[in-house]
Amino acid sequence: MPLQALRPVEATSAASGRGDGAGSARVGFRATESAPSPRPIAPELLLLGRTTDEARDETEKYLDDAFLAGLATVRLVHGKGSGALRKAVRDLLAAHPLVESFRDGEPAEGGAGATVAALKDS
Repeated sequence: MPLQALRPVEATSAASGRGDGAGSARVGFRATESAPSPRPIAPELLLLGRTTDEARDETEKYLDDAFLAGLATVRLVHGKGSGALRKAVRDLLAAHPLVESFRDGEPAEGGAGATVAALKDS
């Protein structure tokens, strides 16, 4: 269970079943009724102007968030430029455990300036 799903609760000894009559309060943790809803995740990540290290870090986090949000595909916009961002992004995608496959963007998706990745089913 994720830590974010735990909330502090107070319970008296009698309520906890100890039955010693002391009535002292105990603080414990229990799971909330439902885990907090994840924040909406955009279907694309803009990496223009990032260094390769920044792009790798942002892409890694984004892929995790997109997978948890249930997105089937994501678009990573890296631009054409020298090709360094494209190579860094694709190297990461090739080794990432949540990525099923990836391809160049279609002309309407950014062409060679974007990579579209299909995520694995959860």
